[in-house]
Amino acid sequence: HPGSRPVTLKDPIRSPIPYNRGNVRPLLNEIIHALDRLLDDDEPTVIDLASLPFAPGELEELEQTLGTGELTAELDALGKSFIRETEYPGVWWVEHHNTGGEVVGRYIEITRSPEILMSQDADVGAGRARLRDSFENSGPELNKEAGK
Repeated sequence: HPGSRPVTLKDPIRSPIPYNRGNVRPLLNEIIHALDRLLDDDEPTVIDLASLPFAPGELEELEQTLGTGELTAELDALGKSFIRETEYPGVWWVEHHNTGGEVVGRYIEITRSPEILMSQDADVGAGRARLRDSFENSGPELNKEAGK
């Protein structure tokens, strides 16, 4: 075309479709349906964000849209895991990092509490045993007060 310049690889590719018409809106719809299943059937849902083909900027748009709620947690086991409630109760943003700090898993969990925050029976049993040993090996003063 006269007056137009050729497109080079340095030029950004612009999509005529705004990000909010790509993967974000269908994913938000899926989250709404997952909340319905949680409320109706107590059925949790996990969405693996790494398995979805996000366009540039969509993951950030999703994270911004969901926002941050009142609760955050950080685990440190074979790398850090960050768990945060979004602005929408029951919708959790969960990220796992390796020891080098690289993201190795990113999920949205629709649940009352993310599974990773739930104490496992074996851990509860081990903790109980340690507490009981500590209690039984404590001085008579502590045992006497506990018996009141």
